[in-house]
Amino acid sequence: MTTVHADLASATLDLAPVAEAVGPFPRRPFLEAWAAHRAAHVIVVDDGDAALTLWDDAGVIRFAGEADLTDYHSPLGSDPGPVVSSLRETLGAGTRLHLDSMPAKAMEAVCRGLVASGVAVTPVQHEIAAVLTLADTHEGYLEGLDKKQRHEVRRKRRRFDEAFGGAHVERSADALGTFVDMHRSASGDKGEFMTDDMARFFEALLASGFVLDTVVTPAGHRVATSFGYEDDDAYYLYNSAFDPAAGHASPGVVLVDLLIERAIEAGMRRFDFLKGDEVYKFRLGAAARPLYEVEVVL
Repeated sequence: MTTVHADLASATLDLAPVAEAVGPFPRRPFLEAWAAHRAAHVIVVDDGDAALTLWDDAGVIRFAGEADLTDYHSPLGSDPGPVVSSLRETLGAGTRLHLDSMPAKAMEAVCRGLVASGVAVTPVQHEIAAVLTLADTHEGYLEGLDKKQRHEVRRKRRRFDEAFGGAHVERSADALGTFVDMHRSASGDKGEFMTDDMARFFEALLASGFVLDTVVTPAGHRVATSFGYEDDDAYYLYNSAFDPAAGHASPGVVLVDLLIERAIEAGMRRFDFLKGDEVYKFRLGAAARPLYEVEVVL
């Protein structure tokens, strides 16, 4: 029997996402951190074998986790069709439903469920993620890049080493203050993004299992930070920032290259740059992963 509740502790939320390789985003720890940040009242539609975790955004029902903070959405469970099919009954006819950021497998499952309930649906690709398939070695990764880009990465690593004498990556939650300060020192929208409330959200994400890595020079200078998540197969690059005073030495490129090198050494198979079509991601070897949305009235 399908139930509707607001219990993020439900055991059903421990089921695997329908879509593979979606990182932390459909899972309980991320959703708990997000719900606390947004003071959002979640709507869990759950039949014990599958679940959708939703929220009411001013009269529009969406996946929990708005699109600008959540890179992947997916139903949970091996067969979410009955849960999706129940939405007209559980949420009420006439409910506006807008589900975004779904990889193909999640989108197909949602569409099948909606069609089975008599709701016509036309999915639309609205975004892409950028995913790099990793080689067995860092040198093998570089050799797989376009010749010009391979030269650029090596040139920027050399220039960085000449400027700072090298660097290594340290993982520590203690660098959160540095990450926040680097964000705030950036120009434009990036600098304005890191409000006190957003800083508290990132702090909650650290407590939920995200990791914070910092590029540190031999002199102890922190020049760049990355905020990400990793599992056995992949590293997910959620956010990053660098010290503007080190901008002449391309610390952002060096940060990503060091993270890729470490992911390869750890035996990971993917480096996920997550949502967005920024050119640098594809210059560094990523391929586009389409993301879909559906918008219907139940």
